[in-house]
Amino acid sequence: MSKLTIPAMVEGGKASAGPPLGPALGPTGLNIGQIIAQINEKTKAFAGMHVPVKVVADPKTKTFEIEVGTPPTSALLKKEAGIKEPVKETEGEKGKKTIGNLSLDQVIKVAQSKKDQSLAKTLKSRVKEAAGTCLSLGITVEGKNPKEFIADVSAGKHDAKLKD
Repeated sequence: MSKLTIPAMVEGGKASAGPPLGPALGPTGLNIGQIIAQINEKTKAFAGMHVPVKVVADPKTKTFEIEVGTPPTSALLKKEAGIKEPVKETEGEKGKKTIGNLSLDQVIKVAQSKKDQSLAKTLKSRVKEAAGTCLSLGITVEGKNPKEFIADVSAGKHDAKLKD
């Protein structure tokens, strides 16, 4: 049997031997406690957020590697805005209510952390992607509706800060 990859979404620093990891790892004969401890160590910086992880295991040699992805853009934006889950259903509903505001620097920070997963080639494009997610979450950027902010970025108003 060759290496097997077990993907899962876990809460940062709070993975457990229960589902989704336990049942998937059980048949491999690997030390589930060691794997969970390593996942929790590697994801503790993302406490309170769901983080994609992959366990790449070799059941023959009983070895494993943990690959940690970055949380979804929406989770990173909510963390930057200081929004605690869960929010009421009507809060942040597109165009209905604002649940937070981010500075340009905060949106840049999120855009930079998603650099490896984004198809956008430039920081400017990644910032516009993140601002688009703000629109669906009900988060303003620099006190503006994200659509207005994206128009400003497209018009070059923030080019000094958006150089790669």
